[in-house]
Amino acid sequence: MSLNPKRTVAELKELRALTGDENGAQRVAWTDTWQEARAWFASLLTDLPVEHHYDPAGNNWATLQGASPKSLLIGGHLDSVPNGGWLDGSLNVLAGLEVLRRISTEFHGKPPITIRLVDWADEEGARFGRSLLGSSAFAGTHSIAADRVRTDKDGIKLEDALRRCNVNIDKFPEAQKEQKNAAAYLELHIEQGPVLERMGLPLGVVLGTKGVERHIIAFHGQEAHSGSTPMNVRRDALAPAAKLALEIRNIAKKHQDAVCTMGSVKTFPGIVTAVVGRCEATLDQRDLDAKILAQMYREAQEASERFAAEENCTVNWSRLWSIEPVPFHSHLLDLCEQSVKEISGTSHRVPSGPLHDAAEVSRAGIPTVMMFVQSLNGISHNKIEDTKEEHLEMSVAALDRLASKTMDWLVKQR
Repeated sequence: MSLNPKRTVAELKELRALTGDENGAQRVAWTDTWQEARAWFASLLTDLPVEHHYDPAGNNWATLQGASPKSLLIGGHLDSVPNGGWLDGSLNVLAGLEVLRRISTEFHGKPPITIRLVDWADEEGARFGRSLLGSSAFAGTHSIAADRVRTDKDGIKLEDALRRCNVNIDKFPEAQKEQKNAAAYLELHIEQGPVLERMGLPLGVVLGTKGVERHIIAFHGQEAHSGSTPMNVRRDALAPAAKLALEIRNIAKKHQDAVCTMGSVKTFPGIVTAVVGRCEATLDQRDLDAKILAQMYREAQEASERFAAEENCTVNWSRLWSIEPVPFHSHLLDLCEQSVKEISGTSHRVPSGPLHDAAEVSRAGIPTVMMFVQSLNGISHNKIEDTKEEHLEMSVAALDRLASKTMDWLVKQR
């Protein structure tokens, strides 16, 4: 066995030094720093007997051709949020690279099936607000018309930023060709939450990614002078929004793993001397059960209407974005659990609140599973994001076990 998890940790540190600063990781997709990270990653592939190319959506593929074209995909993403952590996304890719090295060595460059490592383009959506961009093109769930006109904070269009990186958004559908012969997909990721740490577990099995309902809620009242308008005649649009911000906690607490978040509240005219005439809030609701997600959506709508009526205001909702819950493949869940137990002695199954490229791959009908490694303090998307090095090494070893078990399963299907 040539697997060397310590090498993965060393390479993660090297990438951090190359593409980060005192504020954290700066590998935002479609920037020079991101492209520098990808060039560095390409240099790590030169000693391997792999074919390397970028697909029409900018996804980055390294293929170790096997005796069979049937393919096992292992994936992650090198892009980060601004001032992000050193592990989010990059662990997946570099752990996958170490597994690829081991398989190449063990089978003298010719495994029984083909192994493909993919670095998905723009998983984070940090610059233009469109997460899972590359993997959605692969899955055929892309939204070109809506995405091409997205702009960043400097007014640069997504379409133009892609073109600068030699990617033509109109050719996104061609990325679906990469699905050919794909038989299974594996992804390792830091948990980005506190559950495993609180349970004292280094590793976990991911049941699937939660569905998301994301809306803008606009409450309408009446602007008025804050000094001369009596409290009993005010139509303060902030009041029902404030009540809803508290009520969504109760809605989520009815269900074990559900979450509801009001992440943004804007008031108009937004000055200290005026009663709020309009208040716009965002609501993000997530659960792995589609029925629970729909129930929470209905309850939040009903609550907003009730609170608006209480404050003599009106309310309307507009959908920002939604995605259905994506449960992972039952047999791969079992193989993942076996692998985690072999390395850590115990296992626990958890849903993923954050979205991942694995969800898009699963939506394409490819058997998929994810593995989590513990995050210290549950912190991610932050320069203090961290995981114990011994746990990182265990995660590489567990991913390798999972890859071997999945290969055996796929070979037996022939």
